[in-house]
This record gives sequence, C-alpha cells and structure tokens, in this order.
Amino acid sequence: MKSLRRLLESKTAIVGLVILALSVLAAIIGPSIAPYDPHEQQLKLRLKAPSWLPGGAEGHWLGTDQLGRDVLSRVLWGTRISLIIGLSAVFIAGALGLMLGLICGYYGGKIDTIIMRLGDIQLAFPFILLVIAIVAVLGTSLINVILVFGVAGWVIYARTARGIVLSLKEKEFVEAARALGFRDRNILYGQIMPNALTSMIVIATVRVGQVIIWESGLSFLGLGIPPPIITWGRMLAEGRPYLSTGWWCCTFPGIAIMLIVLGLNLLGDAMIDAFDPRFSRESS
Repeated sequence: MKSLRRLLESKTAIVGLVILALSVLAAIIGPSIAPYDPHEQQLKLRLKAPSWLPGGAEGHWLGTDQLGRDVLSRVLWGTRISLIIGLSAVFIAGALGLMLGLICGYYGGKIDTIIMRLGDIQLAFPFILLVIAIVAVLGTSLINVILVFGVAGWVIYARTARGIVLSLKEKEFVEAARALGFRDRNILYGQIMPNALTSMIVIATVRVGQVIIWESGLSFLGLGIPPPIITWGRMLAEGRPYLSTGWWCCTFPGIAIMLIVLGLNLLGDAMIDAFDPRFSRESS
C-alpha cells in the first residue's frame, strides 16, 4: 500500500498514466469515432494540409496523405495495432522469461547453465537485427511479428526472475514451506513468484514502449506488418518522400509514437521509484 501511495503521489506517474489512458481510450473507441474510412482514397484531396492551416482540407483535422486518405483516421486505427503488438509481445516474453527464471533460480545445476548460456548467446546479437533476421525468414504478418518479439525478449525477464529466486529461496518463509511439506511447484508459484511479479510488471511497462518503437522501425523498413493493416511505422515510411510538400504525413504518426512511449517510460520510472527505491538511489 505504501508503494502504491508513493506511485499515486508521483507527478511523473500521473502524467504517464494520463497519456497511457488516453492512448488506450483511442485504441478502444478510436476506430468508432474516426471521421473517415482510413483506407478510402480521394486522389483529388491528396496531400491536403490540416483544416486549421491556410488552404487546408475542410474536415480533415490532420490533413491527408499522398493518396488522399485521412491522416487522423489512420493514426487512430494505428493506435490499436501498436498497443496490441506491444502488450501481446511483452506478455509472451514476460510469461516465458518468468517461468524459465523461476526454474533456473530454484533448481540450478545443468538446466540453469544451459538456459542462461542460451540467453548469453542471444544477447550477443543486437536485438533488432536478430528480429529482422527472424522476420525475414518467417515472413511478415501480425502474428509473426508478435511471436518474434515475444520469443526474442525473454532474456531480461528470466535473468531478473532468476536473481530474485536466488535471493529468496533460502529465506525463512521458504524453508518453513518446505518443512510443512509443500511441493516445489507450490513453493515456486505460491511463495516466490508473487515476490517477483512487481519487478516483472515494472520491466514490462518500459518494454511495451520499446516494442512499439521496434515494430515501427520494422514497418518503416518494410519488414513489419503488411498492408492493408495500418501501422505508424508504415505511415512514416509512406510519408517520408513527401516531407517537403506534406510534412503532416510523417509528423503526426511520429508524435503519436513519441507520446505513447513517453507515457510508458514516465510510468515505468515512477514505478521503479515507488516499488524499489533502492534502485533509484543506487543509480543516481
């Protein structure tokens, strides 16, 4: 309760929560309130400025792109896709990493050595290059992108969970559970795992923003989710040739990426300060 109170008293956390809440709201109701069909092409309105600028297209608050599609509608639809990818990939990576970290830390031995060395090998490759290589082999689709980011991101969760288990498995409450005849499974999931969840949630909060940036980078390179699914990264790639004549095509998707990642990072930093003050003191 004290940690939660510290979190709610943090201005950084409040700002991050507000940005995140607005992003989630946009993802839920955005497609319903979008003023236009995001796929509808109106070539006579191509590269029209936002309606609040001189000569802007009436009714198109953020202007139109090179095919006359409404930028605001496409940004709203892209919010849902970005959050689905970020949350799904982080959930898969967190669940896989937590399970492997609990097993490695509790049992140790050969299984710990093998899994941790596999993690070291994976960390030897730049993450985004590893993802690009896997996506290039598997193909580009929404499911493939989510699975690749999920499976490739397990290491940080596994290492964190393993360290927590190593610090807790000799504690008195764990020894008492063993003395009472609790099975290893019950000790792991009933006694130790609840103590690791807070750290997992903090890592996941920041990681969602990173996944959104990585996915946008893949889509920008043409290796992400293929059309007609709308992503912010693809909007950036499609609008890049028209920066001089239609800056709004890139600017507003870029602002959307910046805001949602900023909100997640602010919330993650506030959670670190609230739930693990020692970390913030040690890093300062």
